[in-house]
Amino acid sequence: MDYALLWAVLGGIALLLLLILRFKLPAFLALLLASISVGVFAGISITKILSTLQEGMGNTLGFVAILVGLGILLGGLLEHSGGAEALAQQLLKSFGEKRTAWALVTAGFLLAIPVFFDVAFILLVPIVYSLQRKTGKSILLYGLPLLAGLAITHAFIPPTPGPVAVAEILSANLGWVIVFGFVVGLPTAAISGPLFARMISKKVMVKAPILSSTEGQNMATQPGLGVVLFVIGLPLGLIVLNTLFTSFAITPTLPLFIGEILGLIGHPFGALLIANLVAWYVLGKKRGVSSAALNQLANRSMAPAGLIILLTGAGGTFKQMLITTNAGKMLAEVFAAQGVPLLLFAFLAAVSIRLLQGSATVAMITAAGLTAPLLNEALTAPQKALIVLAIAAGASILSHVNDSGFWLVSKYLGLTEKETFRSWSIMTLLIALVGFASISLLWLLV
Repeated sequence: MDYALLWAVLGGIALLLLLILRFKLPAFLALLLASISVGVFAGISITKILSTLQEGMGNTLGFVAILVGLGILLGGLLEHSGGAEALAQQLLKSFGEKRTAWALVTAGFLLAIPVFFDVAFILLVPIVYSLQRKTGKSILLYGLPLLAGLAITHAFIPPTPGPVAVAEILSANLGWVIVFGFVVGLPTAAISGPLFARMISKKVMVKAPILSSTEGQNMATQPGLGVVLFVIGLPLGLIVLNTLFTSFAITPTLPLFIGEILGLIGHPFGALLIANLVAWYVLGKKRGVSSAALNQLANRSMAPAGLIILLTGAGGTFKQMLITTNAGKMLAEVFAAQGVPLLLFAFLAAVSIRLLQGSATVAMITAAGLTAPLLNEALTAPQKALIVLAIAAGASILSHVNDSGFWLVSKYLGLTEKETFRSWSIMTLLIALVGFASISLLWLLV
């Protein structure tokens, strides 16, 4: 074993954590500096280091930048139209008062596909306040199911940025990630959401705070449930359809032009582009929104995309540096010799970084960079998708004080730090453990 390469990798990870935790440097800069440090410690030339940075950034962003942009735009249209609140209200009406927790976890699960976690939570938390005041029960009974649905989809199901970035770094098929994301996410959401909420709400009684002025807003102008579900499900359905056709070798048996059309509309780019055009009309123009207003909405929605794209690109440079220095190959040999399963390594890498520095996104991207060089050609597309989800599960674990999500939940649900640990932190621990257990079971089957 080349101990110089091992120390190069460990030194790079240590520097990354030091820059983020001690010096509070932005994760984008920290990842770039960590990538450079691996190259320097490994003894490769400055010219090679710089070309590796460029290669890693370019290869990753060629796919991710378009997908993140389209996904954020779609979420902005759904948010602006009132579709998020409409979906939640309709689900509550359909499920009935006794099954409210299941309605909320379903709403969170569906809405986190096009809408960012924190945005969707802030939009829907007034419904949680209203339910608590109506029933007099602990706010955790309603807040945790919503949070579980949002957190699981945000981590497990594309086109949310985290799994998209990890899938690109690992060259995994997004269709399989979506399919397995639902298979893993549904039982995980049930256990960490309504079931855990029912238990903890009996031990921790918290009333709804008065924080939002959006409670009781008029729902009359919002789109119908069918429209919202169609907009959310359209890109997912097209991507999965194309994946299934390709995986079972059906496409080559079709006429050439049909196969090409299917490949276009079922590619993540084509599927999200179509979904955006449909949403632009049914959630915008059809409802009387002017073109000028829609363009302003698009510009506002795109604002968060820059940070996500740059962070993902920096993660790509870290992965590429491990490949260029052959550190990734060396790590693969070490773990193979020690008998550490690849799936477990991917999970534990994400767990370690998440616990140390807090950000799930940084944990996912860094763990993907560490895992990518360990992959081999014998892995099937479903297996690669499960590795993506193992990283997502690990990056979800035990949110605590170094995670912005911890304080967001604490503030909006009116919890003390201790109550947030007992509820939100334990819920995220359940997401990680139940999720990884489900992923491990699927690994045995594929």
